[in-house]
Amino acid sequence: MPSHAESSLEAGLVALKQGNYPTAIAHLEPVANSQQDGKTGLQAQVGLVMAYARSGQVPKAIAVCNNLIVSPNPQVQEWAERALEHLKKHQQRKKTSSKNSATGFVAFDNAHKPDAAPVNTASPQQTKNSGVKATSNAGNTSTVPASNIKNTNVDTMMGANYIGSLHRPQPKLFTIYWRHAGRAKVWQPLHKLNLIPLKLLATGTFFALFWVMREMLKLVMGLINQILVKLPYLEPWQLLYRDPTVVVMAVLVIALALSPWLLDRLLTNFYGQQELPKEQLNNRSREAIRVLQRSCQQKGWPFPKLRILPMAAPIALTYGNLARNARIVISQGLLDQLADDEIAVIYATQLGHIIHKDFMVMSLILLVSVIVHRIYQSISEWGNSISSAFGRWPARVLASLTYGIWFLLTGIALWLSKLRLYYSDRAASEITGNPNALTRALLKITIGVAGDIAKQEQTSWQLESLNLLAPVSYQQSISLGSLAGQVPFTSLLMWDNFNPHRRWFTINNSHPLIGDRIQRLSKIARHWHLEPELHLINEQSLRPKKHPFFLQIAPWLGIPFGFLFAGLIWLVWQIAYALKILNLKWIYEDWSFVSGCLLIGFSIGMVIRMNSFFPDIQPHALQTDDRLPSLLANPSAIPIDSINVCLAGKLLGRPGISNSLAQDLILQTNTGLVKLHHIPWLGQSINPQDFIGRQITVTGWFRRGATPWIDIQTMQTQNGQTVNSAHPIWSTVIAVAAQAWGAFIFLRG
Repeated sequence: MPSHAESSLEAGLVALKQGNYPTAIAHLEPVANSQQDGKTGLQAQVGLVMAYARSGQVPKAIAVCNNLIVSPNPQVQEWAERALEHLKKHQQRKKTSSKNSATGFVAFDNAHKPDAAPVNTASPQQTKNSGVKATSNAGNTSTVPASNIKNTNVDTMMGANYIGSLHRPQPKLFTIYWRHAGRAKVWQPLHKLNLIPLKLLATGTFFALFWVMREMLKLVMGLINQILVKLPYLEPWQLLYRDPTVVVMAVLVIALALSPWLLDRLLTNFYGQQELPKEQLNNRSREAIRVLQRSCQQKGWPFPKLRILPMAAPIALTYGNLARNARIVISQGLLDQLADDEIAVIYATQLGHIIHKDFMVMSLILLVSVIVHRIYQSISEWGNSISSAFGRWPARVLASLTYGIWFLLTGIALWLSKLRLYYSDRAASEITGNPNALTRALLKITIGVAGDIAKQEQTSWQLESLNLLAPVSYQQSISLGSLAGQVPFTSLLMWDNFNPHRRWFTINNSHPLIGDRIQRLSKIARHWHLEPELHLINEQSLRPKKHPFFLQIAPWLGIPFGFLFAGLIWLVWQIAYALKILNLKWIYEDWSFVSGCLLIGFSIGMVIRMNSFFPDIQPHALQTDDRLPSLLANPSAIPIDSINVCLAGKLLGRPGISNSLAQDLILQTNTGLVKLHHIPWLGQSINPQDFIGRQITVTGWFRRGATPWIDIQTMQTQNGQTVNSAHPIWSTVIAVAAQAWGAFIFLRG
């Protein structure tokens, strides 16, 4: 049973939210006076400041702030000092003008927003000498969470979310202690690698890109001629009826030959790429220069061209078509956040791509995808500049279509992007004899990327468009990097190492699991009799739970079952025909009924999975943000587990048309970052993009896959605005549509 003080506090906060300030003051004053230093009393006093200010009693609000400044709670002290500053400014303005007398507080300005601390605030040499690396959580560099400071209005700045946050444990400053495990002084080469799978996959990726571009071009050519046929006084172009195979192949070959110089121009104009002098790199990492010189001398290559991107996020990539014109690009953030040996081993991974020649096809993919992504960015910026909501619709459709094309083009190279990193990690270890430095580098990159997203409050264009060639994907970094330091890496990586179904959930990922890569690096370290940087638990994978996994893939299992059902029907009809019971000659002439059976099987699988995938959300079973680390660390979880959550925090993401598909929605809680999935429903006038930068409460289903995410059920702001996400509805629509279309095909046959 709640106490009388808690009941009064709750009643006062409800009245405050409703704008009934006299009632709020009546409920909150007794609680504030009787329990000044307790959590309940502190919340009551914060509420009183808001109620007094909004009701025009600024002197009383100032008096309460003066009491809060001497509070033992450092978070409350910080808040009170800033609130008092704005109260006094408001009081001074009120003396000269009564224009703003009814507005109460103004929002804290952006100058008070704490920036995300860099991953490494010490110089690489200092870090190396100390043996200890201090790392601050992205966006939480002080004892006051950033989500409670920077807001745009009174309701989000000082509303119930701030008061309620006093109930939860506040994030603390933390330090990550790196073991700085040793490196090999003298090491034997590892066994020779079989490069045939990598080369076959690279060749297949090139022809897949050719086929996709040819089919897209044929589709566009066909649509143009169809439009010309429908229009009066116009004739279709005969040129558009020709087969574009030769043209597409010639364009791709020329683009591959010119890719180094074309990418130079694109990255310089749109990303600010610059040359990186050897002297500058030598000042940050002498070992990197030695590694590059030694490797190039052994291979007989010229020294590679070095480039740098002015990005705070740590990133590295290599492009070109031959070893003699290869470019190795790193970001300023990578130089700032990694130590000497870690920078060197990242350069060694890029040398690995050159050695294995996989960078040639990836350069072509990057060239094509960067151009499309730039078009998408330009359309989004143009659409955002249109003031009319109706006028933005064409830009919204074009931007979404262009983003879909970019997504398709990058999807062609997913398997190659994933496989080549295993080879480059191994090559870097063999070149430097330092697999432990690569382990640290990968983890620090995840921390740096998460910090950059938290600081910019969105996934930057550069980070998204270059993700395919980056050492670590930004999707992997969102939760892993933001929780680093609060939970041991060994716990966060348990899912990557021991989940029995983890391989299935990386099929659509551009990068292998971090835990899997670190486990391989640890094996190399042990092979050279080195202490690994991370002591991953040496145990077998967990015993698979077959029933939940089969339920997870039920829609896809329905496809082969549909095929078997079609075969059974064909067999029955053939027997009936042989026995002259039925004459179904059409079965031999039209096999379209097989497609109908496949669709019916898929829809039945979706229906079977529906209740388990989207169970009713029970209020008593909701998990809050303080449970996020344990949800991520559960090694046996899979997406079908559908954990009910209710998390509060700030919504991050790109605003406007650039986020029309809700592809960049991230919740920043007091604990860390987590990806959000939203599917709109017809008739909703409010979009999640409208809430970006504001404090929200998200209710939905947490899913643990290769990238953790939350399927949103509702998203609510502090002033009561709500967006509903139609995941169950759209799943039902897809299932019914597949069932109806399959039945139509079947019966048509």
